Amino acid sequence: MKRIALRVAPVLALLLAFAVGHAAAQEVTYNFDRDTNFCKFISYKWVDIKSVQQVDYLTSQQIAIVIDAELAKKGLFKTDSDYADLYIGYQTALSRQTLWMAYHDGWGYGPGWGGGLASIAESSIHAGQLDLDIYASADKKLVWRGAVSNAFDLSLSLDRSETKIHNSVEKLLQNYPPNRSTSATPAGRQRELTDHRRSARCFLCNIAPALFHHRAPHDR
Repeated sequence: MKRIALRVAPVLALLLAFAVGHAAAQEVTYNFDRDTNFCKFISYKWVDIKSVQQVDYLTSQQIAIVIDAELAKKGLFKTDSDYADLYIGYQTALSRQTLWMAYHDGWGYGPGWGGGLASIAESSIHAGQLDLDIYASADKKLVWRGAVSNAFDLSLSLDRSETKIHNSVEKLLQNYPPNRSTSATPAGRQRELTDHRRSARCFLCNIAPALFHHRAPHDR
């Protein structure tokens, strides 16, 4: 019996290791409005989305700080002005699945999303998922939405929590700004990140970032 126990133990250990690794795996999905030129966006403002389940204050601050840092790498700057090009907000789910919430009544999405997102208001956010929504303020419409699973863990220390959130947001925002090439997945189908490619920037964004950053508000 002892020999049998010794032989089985390594197998059980491998199975447990596989189960833990599988549980910790992350899935990144995103979709966007194909009719939107993301190169024109320069500034963004945080807005509150009244999600049913919310993380604690410290975790909320960690999420916001990490997203700010990643968006800064994309050439966007944060402002408190209502005239910001983009309004952004995030939603989470803690212990159970919850419904996705729109930022504001009437702030929908345009035809560039395609028919596949007709039921977007009925879509769900799963426990541990971080959902980031980006709206074009002038058009009052959703132009980009992304989600990453297993994005945070409230049981971790502050340092480990920040590291986990940073890695999750970095993976998520690899897909912003989106690749609008003809090889993109057809509209109306949420795209799954499987190749971890860096997001493609448009040619004009690459060669003239300074021009975009120094434009006066009335010149947009």
